[in-house]
Amino acid sequence: MQPLRLTLVFIFLNSWAFAQPADVLLTNATIYDGVSVTPVTADLAIHEGMIIAVGKALPHTATLRIDCQRKVVCPGFIDLHNHSDRQIIVDATRANVNYLLQGCTTIVTGNCGSGPVNVGKYYQQIDNAGAGTNVAHLLPQGGLRQEVMGSERRAPTDAENSKMLELATKAMQDGAWGMSTGLIYVPSSYADTQELVSIAKIVGQYHGIYASHIRGEGSVLLDSVQEAMDIGKQANVPVHISHFKSSGQNNWGLVRIAIKEIEKARKSGQIVTADQYPYRASSTSLSATLIPTWARAGGRQEMLNRLDSVEHGAKIRQSIQDGLKRRDGGKTIKIARCFEQDWVGKSVAEIAKDSGLSGLEVVEKIERNGGASVVSFSMSPEDIRYVMAVDWVATASDGRAYLPGADKPHPRSYGTFPRKLHQFAQTEEIISLGHAIRSSTSLPAAILGMKDRGRIKAGFVADVVVFDPERLQDVATFDDPHQYCEGIEYVFVGGKLSVYRGKVTGGLHGRALRHTGGE
Repeated sequence: MQPLRLTLVFIFLNSWAFAQPADVLLTNATIYDGVSVTPVTADLAIHEGMIIAVGKALPHTATLRIDCQRKVVCPGFIDLHNHSDRQIIVDATRANVNYLLQGCTTIVTGNCGSGPVNVGKYYQQIDNAGAGTNVAHLLPQGGLRQEVMGSERRAPTDAENSKMLELATKAMQDGAWGMSTGLIYVPSSYADTQELVSIAKIVGQYHGIYASHIRGEGSVLLDSVQEAMDIGKQANVPVHISHFKSSGQNNWGLVRIAIKEIEKARKSGQIVTADQYPYRASSTSLSATLIPTWARAGGRQEMLNRLDSVEHGAKIRQSIQDGLKRRDGGKTIKIARCFEQDWVGKSVAEIAKDSGLSGLEVVEKIERNGGASVVSFSMSPEDIRYVMAVDWVATASDGRAYLPGADKPHPRSYGTFPRKLHQFAQTEEIISLGHAIRSSTSLPAAILGMKDRGRIKAGFVADVVVFDPERLQDVATFDDPHQYCEGIEYVFVGGKLSVYRGKVTGGLHGRALRHTGGE
């Protein structure tokens, strides 16, 4: 009788363990765990911010029970490339509604070399006030250089270099996930390869990543990718290429060659990854698009002084004209935001025609009145589809938190993740739905080195999305970008409801995520 008694006790204890209470129980769900491209039908239990069980017919009791029949449950999307550095710490936009309604639960800031350098202070601001999504931050190399030596176009002194290394060490100790560069932007672009290597070595000591907006995405794409990989080798740090693409019709197809070079490096043991937004247009400032970096040294007023000078003016204007020529006379450059509201949504060519000005005069007038953000149609649709099928390319928006307004920003801030899942996975079937989900969840988590997010698995943080695959789609367009996507029904950030039945709850459940890589 003794063995039988022990067996009964074991059965009782085992049943009790599985019958533990939960805060949330999602039942009858089609679950993509973030790793496998094949879903399973199962239940998911959440308790105290964690996923505690995944399986069929879970016996858990729950405060909130949601029938997810014919719904997809997957990890919350992780946006590797986001520019909400300022927006996430101000009241108007800290809820990050346009990202929650895409299914994003974590954004990565500090990209393109821009953002707060004092990582500890930035994280504390988020912790104090809360945020709609979690936030992980990269040390911005451009901001670091700006803080130490301004926007001067020169090499740092020994003292300045030492100061940058000191600040980089502090940033990594405070929880930065790596370092970013924006090598077409001032002053990031003024750093040579060895200056970048010296900072990246600090990042490597703390097991961070080197994420780079490389020096060029057009004719110099291959050399720029090679520089990033060389920095990674010398600094012994993983390399990540931001918004991976080839820009300009003359350069279409170069990204495919770059993929081959990256795969050679990967086969040799180097860690190299990339991210992509699923659109044919990019977005940045008008000055970064048309004015050479040397002319932007010292800020806008210094740039305008050079434009007015005998020594530099003609050279700058010629560079602008050459850039407009490469962009079909300015037809492919659309104004997203500038001083003249009537110009928003129009191309430089359209503005020139309507105003009687030349394209050059339009650009110059805009720059003398504070500049503009633009949307540039420069990418091959075929290249976009080719890149997104690569298994080491993650999804990222390159957008930021927005409130609907009169400007016309790139629609990627509203639609990136549903667009990839709906258009390219479900409609065009360029990739599988499982592939699209993996590229938005476990892959970015692995790139960053996050150990507890990006998967539907017991013991992982309950950053979870529930969407209706039949309704999921991005609605935002280039002409009407301020439109929230459809089909995201529930979003849990740290196990707490942030989206309920397609509506944001107003909860600020996101927190600062600190990297804990040791020396």
